[in-house]
Amino acid sequence: MLVDSHCHFHLLEDHADTDAALAAAKTDGVEHFLNVAVDVENRDALIALAERYPEISTSIGVHPSGTGEDPEPDVLAALADHPRIVAIGESGLDYAYNQDQPAWQRERFRRHVRAAHLAGKPIIVHTRAAPEDTVTILREEHAREVGGIIHCFTEDWPTARALLDEGFYISLSGILTFRNADALRETAARIPLDRLLIETDCPYLAPVPHRGKENQPAWVRHVAECLAEVRGVPFETVAEATTENFYQLFPQTRAAA
Repeated sequence: MLVDSHCHFHLLEDHADTDAALAAAKTDGVEHFLNVAVDVENRDALIALAERYPEISTSIGVHPSGTGEDPEPDVLAALADHPRIVAIGESGLDYAYNQDQPAWQRERFRRHVRAAHLAGKPIIVHTRAAPEDTVTILREEHAREVGGIIHCFTEDWPTARALLDEGFYISLSGILTFRNADALRETAARIPLDRLLIETDCPYLAPVPHRGKENQPAWVRHVAECLAEVRGVPFETVAEATTENFYQLFPQTRAAA
C-alpha cells in the first residue's frame, strides 16, 4: 500500500468530487492522504473533510506565498489542537516567487516552527530556491525536536544531507519523473530509504505520463515506481518503506488506514 504524504484535495478543480478521487487512489493502492493546509481560513473545512474520510488527515499553517491571516505561534498552536490535525504547515521559504520579501518569509517560518514546538506536532516544510536559509532556520529553531517533512524536495545531495542531519524526512513528488530531473534522481538514489516519503502535491506537478494534467492523489504510484527504478529495488520495497516512514512520523494515522 501507498501513502500520499502531501496533497490538496480542496484545491482540485472539482474539489466537491472527493469520493471519485479517493476511489481512484484506493484502486491504485493508496491508503492514506495528508491533505495539507495553505492558509488558516479554511481550517474548519479541512477538518470536516478529514472527519468525513478517516483515510484523510490534515494540517494547519500558512504557505510562504500566502497573504491571509498570519497567526502568532501560540494562536497557531491552539488552532492545531484537534485530533484530525497532525502537523503544522505547510510553511517555509519560497524565494522563487517572493524574492522581494525574504525577511518577512523567514519570520513567518520561524513562527511556524515555534508553533510546532508548542503544539508538539511535526512541521511540513516548503522550500524553494532557499536551501541555506531553510537549513539555518530549522537548526536555530531546534526543529529536530519536533521533526517533520521537507515536502517536494528538489535540492542537491549536500542540502539533503543537511536536512537529514536535522532529523527530517524528505518527500519526493512527480518532479522525480520529469525528463530534466536527472540530478534529483541521482540525489534520490542516495537518500536512506528509511527517511523517504512520496507525494503528489496535487493538483500540481502531475508526474509522467500525466504531465500537463491536473494531478490526482492516485498518481503517487508513478512517483513510487520511478523511485524504485532509480534505486534499483522492487516497487513493493519502496511502497512498504515510504508507507512505514509516514506512520512512524504520524503514528496516530495508522489506525485510520
